[in-house]
Amino acid sequence: MRVISTSLAAIAAVALAACMGAQASKPAPVAEIHSIDVTGMDTSIAPGDDFNAYANGNWIKATEIPADQSSWGAFAILRDEAAARTLTLIEAAAKSNAPDGSEAQKVGDYYASYMDETAIEAKGLAPLQPQLAAIAAIKDGKSLARALGASVRADVDPLNNTNFYTENLFGLWTSPGLEDSAVYTPYLLQGGLGMPDREYYLASSTKMAANRDAYKAHVAAVLKLANMADADARAARVLALETEIAKAHVSRADSEDVLKANNPWKREDFAKKAPGLDWTAFFAGADLSHQPNFIVWQPGAVSGIAEVVKATPIATWKDYLTFHLLNHYSSVLPKAFVDERFAFYGRVLSGTPQLQDRWKRAVAYTNVALGDAVGQLYAQRYFPPEAKAAAQAMVANIKSAFAKRIDALDWMSPATKAQAKEKVATLYVGIGYPDKWTDYSALAIANGDAYGNARRAELFEYNRQIARLGKAVDRTQWSMTPQTVNAVNLPLQNALNFPAAILEKPFFDAKADPAFNYGAIGAVIGHEISHSFDDQGSQFDAQGRLHNWWTPQDFAHFKASAAQLAAQYDAYAPFSDAHVNGQQTLGENIADVAGLSASYDGWVASLAGNPEPTIQGFTGKQIFFLAYAQTRRVKTREPALRQQLLTDGHAPAQYRAQAVRNIDGWYDAFGAKPGQSLYLGPNDRVRVW
Repeated sequence: MRVISTSLAAIAAVALAACMGAQASKPAPVAEIHSIDVTGMDTSIAPGDDFNAYANGNWIKATEIPADQSSWGAFAILRDEAAARTLTLIEAAAKSNAPDGSEAQKVGDYYASYMDETAIEAKGLAPLQPQLAAIAAIKDGKSLARALGASVRADVDPLNNTNFYTENLFGLWTSPGLEDSAVYTPYLLQGGLGMPDREYYLASSTKMAANRDAYKAHVAAVLKLANMADADARAARVLALETEIAKAHVSRADSEDVLKANNPWKREDFAKKAPGLDWTAFFAGADLSHQPNFIVWQPGAVSGIAEVVKATPIATWKDYLTFHLLNHYSSVLPKAFVDERFAFYGRVLSGTPQLQDRWKRAVAYTNVALGDAVGQLYAQRYFPPEAKAAAQAMVANIKSAFAKRIDALDWMSPATKAQAKEKVATLYVGIGYPDKWTDYSALAIANGDAYGNARRAELFEYNRQIARLGKAVDRTQWSMTPQTVNAVNLPLQNALNFPAAILEKPFFDAKADPAFNYGAIGAVIGHEISHSFDDQGSQFDAQGRLHNWWTPQDFAHFKASAAQLAAQYDAYAPFSDAHVNGQQTLGENIADVAGLSASYDGWVASLAGNPEPTIQGFTGKQIFFLAYAQTRRVKTREPALRQQLLTDGHAPAQYRAQAVRNIDGWYDAFGAKPGQSLYLGPNDRVRVW
């Protein structure tokens, strides 16, 4: 990639020199725009009929999704830019001749080892032989349980839609306790599926049946690449096993009900409540024998999966574990494994025609393994103090606006208002990068050992997570790296993280008018603040405890408004046979509407009584809402969109842009009228906060 870039730069330099030598005239420089993308709009469409198409219609028509992407939009574009920036930092570390054991050495060697396809090809499956031999040695229920426990990783976060269904039989989440948020607690969650959701196994549609056939073929292909006999028969048994696991799973919508998740189990309870699995051996394999208490997020699933363990022959479990070991580490195995995984997960499930360049994958995996080490370099290079100060000022203004909105609620009692305002006042907001960085001194990274590096990095993170269990919670602990283009609300910490990489154009532009920035990044800030008061966040108090701080009447009103919003999103159907699940996406939809409202109020307050500006022929109000819609612009391939409808807590982007229909200021800005598709009467607009 860099060779090509260097060559292109050299060619361009020669061409430019030739032009200058011939006294050719230079083209006029294109003025940089510090506002909305007017050319991306389709003004032939009335804003009140389809605001997403009005704001983004021409962009949607003109944009081709890159061949290596399942979707493309504002977030993806910025992620690509962040990846390119990160690449320069990682390559610099790789060339720095840093001393052994330093973070620069580890970052550089991890990346270089991942990129060394020749070495990976030469080793074949030799690096996996210890793990494959351990699976082959499983002979009884006890050794099986220990192996299943050894496969557990800390790779799930049910409150933030992160890898909700883990490929391992169970997932571990370490976080503050639901009722005791002062100490870190282990949560056990359902897992064990190689496809994204239980519906891929259980739904009767022809599309899902085709996915199941493709998955069975994928399992067989992976086993054949490992030279296993009777691969087709083994694959059929693996699919049948995962189907039984899927039957035990709780639905996505039910899994997002935090009240159903509050199930404290003592370690000795597992044998009684979930018989069929040797839990003593399982916890020993997972290095959790010392943990006396757990929270079981989906108890019915845990009990059901334990029954499946008992009912399934050990030989089938060995095939299952072998496949998942190979499937999981395929990115650091020979090219045939890489291509086979992409053929299923990329082409079949997401509709993506082309595998990403290896450097992009290498950057992504280096970020996973050594995120804070790379993050320190990123923050130092790309996040100046003035950017942090500007973001902090916007956060303070939007927090103040949210508190004022609480004061203005005519349906909420003074007692509930006081509790809500305390949550806002005590909310920790991390901007750019964490105050404390992860210490990687215990992680060994060796040049030329791509598989070993990946496995050791996973185990390092797992051990780091379980080492926290029982210890005091640090509310300032981050869950994202600075180079991540995203933001997060952590309700059990009453905290927010806004990484440096999202505080960039098109979300934040230091040269843009506040109307633009409040509509773009301000809506993201408001969204994350509002997660503290969505259908899940509203059930946690200022200390992060699962605690009912509402009066019954106030909570009934809140639930009614939430149900109204769920029904609004249920009506959105991108396909004739599939629609948005309003309950599954409720938390994100509440955060969109409430966050946009708070950010709008924050922008109005920032005017300090001065008239709104006129920019590019639009009023400040219009700029605000257009900036919001344009930072939600996304174009998605059909298979990926169908997968999102089933598995994602976010509504598709085209419907998130329509959240404006619940905001009074949008009607003032664009004059939407009765009879237009998005119009809602004043009493029908959802005002959750």
